[in-house]
Amino acid sequence: MSLPALMRFVDMQHFGAPDVMTISSGPLPVTGEGQILVRTQAIGVNRPDVAQRQGTYPPPKDASPVLGLEISGEVVAIGPGVSGYAVGDKVCGLTNGGAYAEYCVIPSGQALPFPKGYDAIKAAALPENYFTVWANMFQMAGLTEGEKVLVHGGTSGIGTTAIQLARVFGAEVYATAGSQEKCDACVRLGAKRAINYKTEDFAEVIKAETGQGVDMILDMIGAAYFEKNLASLAKDGCLAIIAFLGGAVAEKVNLSPIMVKRLTVTGSTLRPRTPEEKRAIRDDLLSQVWPLLDEGKLAPVIHKTFAFEDVIEAHRLMETSSHIGKIMLRL
Repeated sequence: MSLPALMRFVDMQHFGAPDVMTISSGPLPVTGEGQILVRTQAIGVNRPDVAQRQGTYPPPKDASPVLGLEISGEVVAIGPGVSGYAVGDKVCGLTNGGAYAEYCVIPSGQALPFPKGYDAIKAAALPENYFTVWANMFQMAGLTEGEKVLVHGGTSGIGTTAIQLARVFGAEVYATAGSQEKCDACVRLGAKRAINYKTEDFAEVIKAETGQGVDMILDMIGAAYFEKNLASLAKDGCLAIIAFLGGAVAEKVNLSPIMVKRLTVTGSTLRPRTPEEKRAIRDDLLSQVWPLLDEGKLAPVIHKTFAFEDVIEAHRLMETSSHIGKIMLRL
């Protein structure tokens, strides 16, 4: 397949507000061992992209400095050591960086086929959220059928994914959100009860609703919710922390519930995981989750799609936190 010498990508000369991003031109990335080169058709916009743009989430040393962690598109080149993919295949995937570009390399162990009936936008809305939720809720915290789970930020990309996955695997789901509209959206996705954190105390609601507390909490707030999270967990419960939107340092917190209730506190970030770890997540998704997407039992929630050239507006929307579901870029 004939490829151009240059591609467009989102560039930044320094960290800062959304308008530090510009569209520039540069050479295509080189396909290395175990990688596939994809002509990008759609890109998911995520909180880590905003944090990297602001200078608080640096990419790994061996990753592209270009923003972006998930894409969909068409395979246009195959690197050495890759099997199971062919030029022309439609794939979506978790990148290690470089997604905000017309061409992007993906490790083959982080790529997945389009689910049945999916277009590029829907497919690109899957990887970052599904990898993150599956790794934290199911692989690490071990959520199982019949357990109760609280999902904070229920209308974020992560939240809408977590509610659906927990529900379809038989858990009883509670969620927090910041408006009645968002709470209603959580219930439509499968939450038994949505809690407006601006008008309700989620710890009190969880106690009233469950009696003993929930078995697991998926938390992206961090310090601001830490003590109430401990109070909201049942015996042998697990708190899975995936971000620190409410701060990373918790002061004067009573830790005794961790011992008294035999709680587990876990935390992880997806980007620094090894290729082998990411491949293991991909394999689980392919065998256990992709069939459910094929059958329509799960689906990404798309809030708004922007043209690639309107990436600044996409980031501005992300920073308002007014969206329900995913913000996407289309090429």
